[in-house]
Amino acid sequence: MNEHKTGLTLRPGELSLNDLRAVWRSHAPLALDHAAYADIEASAAAVEAIVAKGDPAYGINTGFGLLAKKHIEQEQLAQLQRNLILSHAVGTGELLPDSVVRLIVLMKIGSLARGYSGVRPLIVDTLIALFNAGIMPAIPSQGSVGASGDLAPLAHMTLAMLGVGQVRMHGQLMDAAAALAAAQIAPVELGPKEGLALINGTQVSTALALEGLFMAERLLEAAMVAGALSLDAARGSDAPFDPRVHAVRGQPGQIAAAAIYRELVAGSAIRASHLVGDERVQDPYSLRCQPQVMGAVMDIIGNAGRTLLIEANAVTDNPLVFAAAGEVISGGNFHAEPVAFAADTLALAIAEIGALSERRIALLIDATLSGLPPFLVRDPGVNSGFMIAHVTAAALASENKSLAHPASVDSLPTSANQEDHVSMATFAARRLGQMAHNTSVIVGIELLAAGQGIEFHRPLTSSRYLEDVHARLRRRVARFDEDRFFAPDIEAARKMVIEGELSATCKELFARLHV
Repeated sequence: MNEHKTGLTLRPGELSLNDLRAVWRSHAPLALDHAAYADIEASAAAVEAIVAKGDPAYGINTGFGLLAKKHIEQEQLAQLQRNLILSHAVGTGELLPDSVVRLIVLMKIGSLARGYSGVRPLIVDTLIALFNAGIMPAIPSQGSVGASGDLAPLAHMTLAMLGVGQVRMHGQLMDAAAALAAAQIAPVELGPKEGLALINGTQVSTALALEGLFMAERLLEAAMVAGALSLDAARGSDAPFDPRVHAVRGQPGQIAAAAIYRELVAGSAIRASHLVGDERVQDPYSLRCQPQVMGAVMDIIGNAGRTLLIEANAVTDNPLVFAAAGEVISGGNFHAEPVAFAADTLALAIAEIGALSERRIALLIDATLSGLPPFLVRDPGVNSGFMIAHVTAAALASENKSLAHPASVDSLPTSANQEDHVSMATFAARRLGQMAHNTSVIVGIELLAAGQGIEFHRPLTSSRYLEDVHARLRRRVARFDEDRFFAPDIEAARKMVIEGELSATCKELFARLHV
């Protein structure tokens, strides 16, 4: 997808992670590359030929699942597809945010436009019209097991095209029919195969996993910055970041992470002040082993990104129409196991980012380890300082341990055992949002603690990068001189973490994450 004079131009199969990040962050008009229409039309014509011939083809002129042997007469095919959508719109739970819905609709357009789904250009154009009008289908977050497609949530997406149910238009919840009328978009009557093509696919689980990926990237960056600040606050050594140490192991993420840490702390006067006379031989692992842990996190985030990018460009509905051969083949591309595995590894990454950050908070408030005042406050006893902020971090780190249990190892048969193994990818991806929130709070607390610790070393200064980060923090949160209402400070720091502000002054160090 490339920049277009009116927004973005989608070339099916060519979405990049940067394209997906851009759509996740904000709304911009979308256009489909005109060359894609030939493949869409050829695929639709193949379905028309099958209907005219009358030979049974799954999902075109038959029932669904175990009802596939039931032949449907031609005059009932439109009703078959409409009934499919109405009966499958059984989602529940909170509505997915517009950022995720934009990704869902974008990827569904891209998948259909590759020309293997048998839908008419009208279907693709209607989805584009909804997207460009800022009409986001109201999609409940629960109800998919991540196989046979994200059936329930994608049925709710499709309802909007029919003028049924609710949508959000520019953030406001309203009836779909009213929103379509306001945008002068005609509701569609689904043709053969079209309802099935719309609800078969992994776009919901993939969109949720992509959101988890993008948040994990921000958490990784923020935790590395906060970890470097903690290193200086605790007067830790940068010797463990020596490139020779990491070269002999050879792990690429570790090598890259060590290089980032070296840059983050380079030129620190605090570090220089204790190079002579420091009796400590080795720092605790939460300081010393940051490249090893965060490098491994960097690697699995990268691996998950590669899997999810393939899936974002994939055709994952069923059956597939191969127009050139005039064949319709029933397969299983809707099974979201790759997405489930990617989401499970992202859960591990997000949990470990928070777990290591929590350990550094514990180190900083412990005067015997950090050399700083107890609980990072000048008058401990009268003031509790960061004592209970650390308890919050510990609670959230523990919660993430439970949430990180792999979802992909679970399966419950559905559809009278026709769908006898499922991926649970949608939950695997959905739980990443809660985990990311938890970890953003933990890293935010570390940022506050490390920023406080740095000030106990004044007038010595930290590195250029870290002083910039500290200045940004102090514009949001004042120095902690005595106990005060702490929750607003934590929320302000959390926002800096999850919104990407924490690493905004050193973006070039993390450029390799955004390819």
